[in-house]
Amino acid sequence: MPSMVSRGRGRRTINEINMVPFIDVMLVLLIIFMVTAPLITPSVIDLPSVGKAARQPDQVIQIIIGKNESLELKLKDQTIQVRIAEVAAAVKKAQAGAENSAVVISADRNIKYETVVRVMDTLQRAGVQRVGLSVQLAN
Repeated sequence: MPSMVSRGRGRRTINEINMVPFIDVMLVLLIIFMVTAPLITPSVIDLPSVGKAARQPDQVIQIIIGKNESLELKLKDQTIQVRIAEVAAAVKKAQAGAENSAVVISADRNIKYETVVRVMDTLQRAGVQRVGLSVQLAN
């Protein structure tokens, strides 16, 4: 019920909002946020480290993804143009001779990430075990 103030002849209601409780609540919330903000740790991604393999591969099969998303399979001195549907079969055929072989995917910097993932997915579905990405180290 609004407060009544008597002034002169009649009674009038006060139409002002009491701001004190609002300010109290806001100050309490500010203090809570100031205390809890330093306690929240930012999310840290635990990236895998690169190390040397226990055994070097007998052969390295390189898949090169060109600027126009064309695929080339390079084995020693031989380079073969392949389509994405044929890449798994070509890699399996190249791996048939060696028991310890690795596949390295080299892609142009301007290629969509989706293309590289599609090639990796195709190789994984075909059962290719060792697949890596070729990168250029920064100075």
